[in-house]
Amino acid sequence: MSSPPVIPAGNAPPSKKGGLWRSTMIVSAMTMLSRILGLVRDMVMLNVFGADKLMDAFLVAFKIPNFLRRLFAEGAFANAFVPVLSEYKSRDGDEAVRQLVARVAGSLSLILTVITGVAMLGAPAIIFLFAPGFRGDEVKFDLAADLLVLTFPYLLMISMTAFAGGILNSYGRFAVPAFTPVMLNVTMIAAALWLAPQMDTPVMALGWGVLAAGIIQLALQIPALKQLNMLPAFRVDFADKGVKKILSLMVPAMFGVSVSQINLMLDTILASFLIEGSVSWLYTAERLTELPLGLIGIAIATVILPSLSARHSEKSHAEFTAMLDWALRVIVLVGVPASLAMLVLAEPLIAALFHHGKFTENDVMMSAGALKALSGGILAFMLVKVFAPGYFARQDTKTPVKIGIVAMVSNMVFNLILVWEYKHVGLALASTLSAFLNAGLLYWGLHRRGVFRLQKHWIPLGLRYLVANAAMVTVLLSITPDTAEWFRMHGWWRVAWILGICGAGGATYLAALTLTGFKWRDLRH
Repeated sequence: MSSPPVIPAGNAPPSKKGGLWRSTMIVSAMTMLSRILGLVRDMVMLNVFGADKLMDAFLVAFKIPNFLRRLFAEGAFANAFVPVLSEYKSRDGDEAVRQLVARVAGSLSLILTVITGVAMLGAPAIIFLFAPGFRGDEVKFDLAADLLVLTFPYLLMISMTAFAGGILNSYGRFAVPAFTPVMLNVTMIAAALWLAPQMDTPVMALGWGVLAAGIIQLALQIPALKQLNMLPAFRVDFADKGVKKILSLMVPAMFGVSVSQINLMLDTILASFLIEGSVSWLYTAERLTELPLGLIGIAIATVILPSLSARHSEKSHAEFTAMLDWALRVIVLVGVPASLAMLVLAEPLIAALFHHGKFTENDVMMSAGALKALSGGILAFMLVKVFAPGYFARQDTKTPVKIGIVAMVSNMVFNLILVWEYKHVGLALASTLSAFLNAGLLYWGLHRRGVFRLQKHWIPLGLRYLVANAAMVTVLLSITPDTAEWFRMHGWWRVAWILGICGAGGATYLAALTLTGFKWRDLRH
């Protein structure tokens, strides 16, 4: 029998002073690299293929497994698996963790293999379910179905990648799982630039790129797991109490943590009935909002879940509450200015990044409208990433489900009210409104149970945030050229201008916070 791995103290879930901040910065840096490459990927794709029906077909085919990834792998599974793994680790030791990992690996892979096989066989039916509006265009519909056969196995591979990442995160190894998404973007860029020109239907190259990326991302986890002596021996055992507990937690968690993703998917379904390009315009706006969300929101959610789970197992309520308060301070610090900047700079950002090749001025304006509507939701999406782990770490997955149902139904009501007048922009606005409702109800549930409540220090802190954001918006409005000027600029000059404007706004924000007495050392938890 292999001896238990010796895990250095620095690789335990971060709890000492500065540990959460350091871990967050590691994940944030890797996620930022992924998001930047993701923007480059989207720039390349839209430049090569434009915002036409072929791109709409790929985006739907890619969104389905990507949506299920966030729903199943990064949402439900991560939030059910990590707390149980942390419980085994603190209570029973590494050998018990290895046994749990083996049984979960076998059971999870069997479920995913069956789901993937069924989905590939029923690709046309799934496309009809997720994009019924495509049925009126047989070329677009058939292409989307063919692409789904290529992209759906990504769910199997990325779910196993998330499984491996959950193990690594529980042992304080955040860098490899956070770096892994970079490979998706690199592979798809290569597919668009190298493989597409060699194919009869060039957009099919993107499907092959997604498939290859899934294999590469899973392979990257293997050396890190071997180093921890946690490379699983696959054993199917649905009767194991740990597996049963994880599955019982997953079912409600699958819905609760991923309401925002479900809402965005519902937006895609409705957008398939709108004019050509609507899916691509929504996608472009969503990708920009994911930049700040990935920078801090996802990073903090990744880091605090194992730490909150450990504090709950240790019955350390004060430290549990302090971690949530720290996470909220960081989220508001980044989320509010990011939302305001996206609102003010919507047209310049999209023009600078995407107005090349086949992406027209009309595409810029249509995408910018969606971005303005989604910009307010950036803070709300981030807040959900903080408040939801407050439930999952305590192995409470039922409450977020109830809240999620309310948010999802509300999103559909908002959609039906707004889509008639505002088209794809109305769909984006509905997502923002339902995200705020979701975040507000999650906080109220924590407050009512005494798990987390805003304290008096938030009054002066909120005033500092208010002054700094007002100063930033004033500077952004005063130095940003009008939209017509952005269309007259050459490509790289637009990029240089937008970087300079963002830099000036960021510097103003940081300076204003410092002048109002913001204590930067408090960010080190």
